[in-house]
Amino acid sequence: MVQNPSNETRRQLLEDAKTIAVVGLSNKPDRTSYMVAAAMQNAGYTIIPVNPIIAGETVLGEKVLATLAEIDTPVDIVNVFRRSEDIPPVAEDTLAMKQKPKVFWMQQGISNDEAAKKVSEAGIEVVSDLCIKVDHALLRIGK
Repeated sequence: MVQNPSNETRRQLLEDAKTIAVVGLSNKPDRTSYMVAAAMQNAGYTIIPVNPIIAGETVLGEKVLATLAEIDTPVDIVNVFRRSEDIPPVAEDTLAMKQKPKVFWMQQGISNDEAAKKVSEAGIEVVSDLCIKVDHALLRIGK
């Protein structure tokens, strides 16, 4: 099992980050993915929605992309809202990105050791089973 980075490391990763690709972002305001992405956007991060089901729509003022491969700007964090068993393809897509992100963040309740190990071995920090919004608040990020 891949261990999460320390609180201090996660704090630094969040402070350094500017852009978050949100895989599985819903267009429904009552969904956790929407609420978390909106909170991170309000905290000053640029959000890139990724969801093939609603690709082309606009969520939180941003055009939804179908895949991570469509992103042509640097991404600091890939924040994943998918079932644990659906994580390996997302990890593969992350590893295939033109510019690798610094962090692969699986939201609270989501973990996949196999995918985490692959991503970690590629030099990307892995956070598993933690909410990025909660961490942002608890770690008192300066943004």
